[in-house]
Amino acid sequence: MQMNELYVLMLSLHGLIRGNDLELGSDADTGGQTLYVVELARSLARQRQVGKVDLLTRLVEDSTVSADYAHPEEVLGKNARIIRLRCGPRRYLRKESLWPYLDQLVDRALLFLRAQRRLPDVIHSHYADAGYVGMQLSQLLGIPQIHTGHSLGRSKQQRLLAQGRKPHALERQFNFQRRIATEEAILQHASLIITSTPQESVEQYGLYTNYQAERAVVIPPGTDISRFAPPGRRIPPEPEVAGLMDRFLVQPRKPLILTICRPEMRKNLGFLVAAFGGSSTLREQANLAIVAGNREDIRALEAAQTEVMTNLLLDIDRYDLWGKVALPKQHKATDIPGFYRLAAQRRGVFVNPALTEPFGLTLIEAAASGLPIVVTEDGGPRDIVAHCENGVLVNPLDVKAISNAIEYVLAEPRRWRRWARNGITGVKKHYTWDAHVKKYLHVLSRLLHHERKQIRRNMAIYRRSQRHPLPFISQMLISDIDNTLLGDRAALRRFLAMLRATPPNLGFGIATGRTLESTLRILNDWGVPLPDVLITAVGSEINYGPELRPDIGWQNLIKYSWRRGAVEEALREVPGLTLQSSENQREFKLSYNVDPDTLPAISKIRELLRARNLSANLIYSRQAYLDILPLRASKGRAIRYLAYKWGLPLRAFLVAGDSGNDHEMLIGDTLGVVVANHSPELASLKGNEQIYFARSRYADGIAEGMAHYAFGIPNLETANDTKT
Repeated sequence: MQMNELYVLMLSLHGLIRGNDLELGSDADTGGQTLYVVELARSLARQRQVGKVDLLTRLVEDSTVSADYAHPEEVLGKNARIIRLRCGPRRYLRKESLWPYLDQLVDRALLFLRAQRRLPDVIHSHYADAGYVGMQLSQLLGIPQIHTGHSLGRSKQQRLLAQGRKPHALERQFNFQRRIATEEAILQHASLIITSTPQESVEQYGLYTNYQAERAVVIPPGTDISRFAPPGRRIPPEPEVAGLMDRFLVQPRKPLILTICRPEMRKNLGFLVAAFGGSSTLREQANLAIVAGNREDIRALEAAQTEVMTNLLLDIDRYDLWGKVALPKQHKATDIPGFYRLAAQRRGVFVNPALTEPFGLTLIEAAASGLPIVVTEDGGPRDIVAHCENGVLVNPLDVKAISNAIEYVLAEPRRWRRWARNGITGVKKHYTWDAHVKKYLHVLSRLLHHERKQIRRNMAIYRRSQRHPLPFISQMLISDIDNTLLGDRAALRRFLAMLRATPPNLGFGIATGRTLESTLRILNDWGVPLPDVLITAVGSEINYGPELRPDIGWQNLIKYSWRRGAVEEALREVPGLTLQSSENQREFKLSYNVDPDTLPAISKIRELLRARNLSANLIYSRQAYLDILPLRASKGRAIRYLAYKWGLPLRAFLVAGDSGNDHEMLIGDTLGVVVANHSPELASLKGNEQIYFARSRYADGIAEGMAHYAFGIPNLETANDTKT
């Protein structure tokens, strides 16, 4: 692959994703989004300016689903593949159950990208779960994120509340609070939002505080119309498809009213049955076919699907439609085009009565098959009918309007033929994959041009352009700031000159008790270029890079059992403790000045917190400061987290410090350097074979330690000459 060819990383996590025989409708999570991402990956990879497309999803090892979903890699075509990574339990999970495991997938994705030896040019995430992972990867790597929502939490929540559902029950089932908060964060961060229709852009995304219309672009999804064509001489009869339908029907040759969807409440199938059953004209003149996924036993489906299918059967019985309604239990993905052609051959109509429809891929498929449509007036169908002029929009909550529209389509053969021709022509003009990816690559080109200009500007400011991106760094130097890196300006100049001479695979970071803002100020005052990694607030915060991208995964990890307010209240009456100024306090850090003459033993303070069932990590340094952190937070643990996240062994880290709050990051499997001007608290570490006590002070001591370990120095004589 030429390096000027685009590498696109797509993320779509839920549902069952494979390259062939997609199990659309097998459950609520395997639908139009699944088909869209697979076809988009294939279509992008066929373009000459695209060198590589990876579609990353979740690996599933579950005897209840095909073994295909347990293969780590699947080829989609030239330059395109599906990558499956383990995340959470091995079994298949519905999307609402994936949230606790998404941080794990971020880490697995980073290790995967490290092995590729090239970072993607763009990350395109699909739906809120993948958007969360994509946002973190984008922030960690400095790669622009494109996001497609497919459906949005606020819209779904409002719709279900309007149906009388209880808020607490909805939250328990759909996890709306976290989903909507994540969607707001994605909208704030993403460089580009791709929507399918103007209505989706304005009316659905417009419900969000962080939505910025100037960052959105409407690109109607494409359809592989090579699979969908009207019935004709060149297409042989498909008796197996007809057999799936006709076994239900007393008079199978009547016009066929067809719908294809998952068995979900929002698909509004009950209103379609009511429209058919309540019209004597339709009962006499037509048959109804409902293709609602695959099932072995309705009782074995998810609870919501069981409810939909049970009500469907009850409605069929209510209107006595036996022999007039086809409801096949099983079908293959390859049967779908045949269903459309069968309905077109019998001069029928395709109906989508969904309560909400962001786009409506089945409408495009029906139109390409020469089948007129009756469709909800919500969302994408408005644009499809406007472009294709092949059907009627209806209010999905008006049963009479639905039945009247179907009767109207079937009543006049000449109009039916005109709409059939219009649909075929309109799809070719507006909804092919070629049209979709042409616009997609145009907006992507503009986005990347802007992003690269910004990167060049940042690199010019921070003079770090010779460094590799973090996934490709093989060694990392981490230093404390006060009295280690800083304290002697001449020593610092010598150290920075040496650092500039090191290979680009050496990363540079700092670990400090200072807040991020204080860290940036003092580094700027001393003329230190911005490091690759900033571990601040005694290890409770991690940020990357010139853009200061936060590590959300670290925040989520350390918030475990952290009750900041309760800890502060418990320590309020402890003698010898005085809260530092507000600028030194953080979400995951309480900082105190200490009077060592009156302060109880640190072990006593730990006992006090344990007695109140409070978990915390206490960092005492220089007999002057006490920092209280979440149990999982510290500078040492932050370094171990970085080692795991970026795929580096701990011996690839050289850490330098001078005081007690550096103790934990110096011990263990890292290589340690203690500068000569260290505090007495570190004297106990002498004799440890992986901790070098330098004879030099401040930054000269760091350089001496690097020379001792031959760490990141390609030519020691040159480095020593630079120092002297």
